[in-house]
Amino acid sequence: MKILFSPSENKFEGGDGKFDINLLSFPQINRQKVFEIYCDFLKNANIDDISKLFGLKNPQIPNVNLATKAILRYDGVAFSSLKYALLDKFAQNYIDENCLIFSNLFGVVRPNDKIPNYKLSQGEKIGSFDTANFYKNELKDILDEFLKDDDILDLRAGYYDKFYIPSKPYTTIKFLKNGKNLSHFAKYWRGKILQICAKNNIKNIDEFMNLQIENLSINSIKQSKLQTQIIFDIKA
Repeated sequence: MKILFSPSENKFEGGDGKFDINLLSFPQINRQKVFEIYCDFLKNANIDDISKLFGLKNPQIPNVNLATKAILRYDGVAFSSLKYALLDKFAQNYIDENCLIFSNLFGVVRPNDKIPNYKLSQGEKIGSFDTANFYKNELKDILDEFLKDDDILDLRAGYYDKFYIPSKPYTTIKFLKNGKNLSHFAKYWRGKILQICAKNNIKNIDEFMNLQIENLSINSIKQSKLQTQIIFDIKA
């Protein structure tokens, strides 16, 4: 089973090596074009445009020369609940092998790909360049081929449908707290679900459906074309 995952706006700084875009997974993706547009924008844009791009009032230009593992770069709610660094090697290897993290700048990376710190607010264009539209064309055939033999559990935020939608049956999850879909709880539980799958070495959707997950209960299951959506109630 392959698990699709969102990035986070917040990221840790620094790194343990020099960033090399050619070492990222799926090298056939033309990330170099996007990265060059991004770096040129940071050099030439005014402070207001950079603030808009970053979604920050007082932007600091990140160091894009230093790299660290993608799964350790991101610092959002989902990654905090995942607690990757505290998992045993078997669970970490499961995540490294089976998770795909979507990226506003790099399209898609795998957890052990080494990426730099970068700022690119969700939904923002780099000047007039729309990364989501660009990667939608770049990723389709590559990911369809990569995912053809696996069940797919899509834990991404809905925005990342703009980058890629599977061409085969796949499963998504929605979380309700007191009947409401709340962003913070959804982010937390996406990370928790990935952690639980890793700890239990879940190989397919049937195994996932048989899990008993503390504080979650299935509310309903909806089918729409290729998508099966499992709606969970959060009990605590």
